[in-house]
Amino acid sequence: MSLTLADVLALPGLESMRLRAGEASLDNRVRWPYVAENSGIAEWVLGGELVFVTGINHPRDEANLLQLLDEACQRQVAGLVILTGPAYIQAIPQRLLDAAEAAGMPLIEQPYSLKMVLVTQAIGSALIQSEQLGRSRHDVLERLLTGDYQSLDLLLHRAVQLGMSLAGHWQIVQLQLEGSELLFAQDDATRVEAQLARQHDAISRRLRQLSTALPILGRAGQWTLLLPAPDAVAASANRQQLAQWLKPLNLRLAPLKLFIGLSAARHPAERLAQAQDEARQALAAARRFSERAGLCVYDELGVLKLLSGVRDRALLDQFLNERLGPLLRHDLHHGPSLMPTLEAWFHENGNLMAAAQRLAVHRNTLTHRIQRIEALCGLTLDNSYDRLDIGIALMIWRLSA
Repeated sequence: MSLTLADVLALPGLESMRLRAGEASLDNRVRWPYVAENSGIAEWVLGGELVFVTGINHPRDEANLLQLLDEACQRQVAGLVILTGPAYIQAIPQRLLDAAEAAGMPLIEQPYSLKMVLVTQAIGSALIQSEQLGRSRHDVLERLLTGDYQSLDLLLHRAVQLGMSLAGHWQIVQLQLEGSELLFAQDDATRVEAQLARQHDAISRRLRQLSTALPILGRAGQWTLLLPAPDAVAASANRQQLAQWLKPLNLRLAPLKLFIGLSAARHPAERLAQAQDEARQALAAARRFSERAGLCVYDELGVLKLLSGVRDRALLDQFLNERLGPLLRHDLHHGPSLMPTLEAWFHENGNLMAAAQRLAVHRNTLTHRIQRIEALCGLTLDNSYDRLDIGIALMIWRLSA
């Protein structure tokens, strides 16, 4: 649970505060109120603050207010509040209102007669209450997703008391952002941390738009949410919506990449732990199989469901070693060539020209590699049973990567 700007404007006693620009961003979360005392705010805020501008300790002409707006956008504060009255800032310049609207930065006017101590007290109390409610809601969801409860009825009753209705059927979505190690290798750690924080906040904001009824569970680049899915049609719509968002997002995120796994549909509250496990399996497949474009639904896993159900990992490792062990040892000593070749060949359904293009090698080179693969493994790619064994072994290899 989080406090948004819309929530702040609805607090008792703050009715005289009036939104003047940036209505589209009223869902911005307020981390804390901050009263600007200096000419600028860039070095004094971390992001998410609701910044109050009084004009008491520093003259606030139009140029300075525009500077504050620019810094607020750069630092991604929740919004700006301008105190107006006869003593300091008489009116908000129209140019500032236009710039805030264009930038999507909420700008609120507060009459100077409304005492700041009352405003900050109201916001501080609301933040504490919101944090407590949010922790309670997260606790209920986490217990449902892990199956860690003695009485489902009591837990669902508690959910209703906390304003969460879990009646109906659901689909679990798990997301994971990867690639941060590449950013830290390329840039200063402080700047990377700030960049990651912005990306996490943007992703979280989009997920809250998708899941308006229930909170999002998330930490350190991982998120879990519940989407209504009473039938296959709703589940398909969920998948399509996420896929349409994911593709352009990953282009912008590079070298970061977001992966998504979805459970099957029609999970009631008592089966959310099972749905959580399905979403995890789908997420693992999305991460390890590039052809899935970063997204996978549990229903699409096919034979991977069987492999994930094998409890004795040694059996899978033994099968992998018997079928592809010579290739793995070859690539370990001579560099990766045969395993990527085999993957490309399978991905292109045995089309040598397409596989060669995928690997950016000459077709003759690919043909020689295929012959080498068959010789090392003692298998024939023209044999349907051998192809089945190799395909399953490749899946095991990717799942263990």
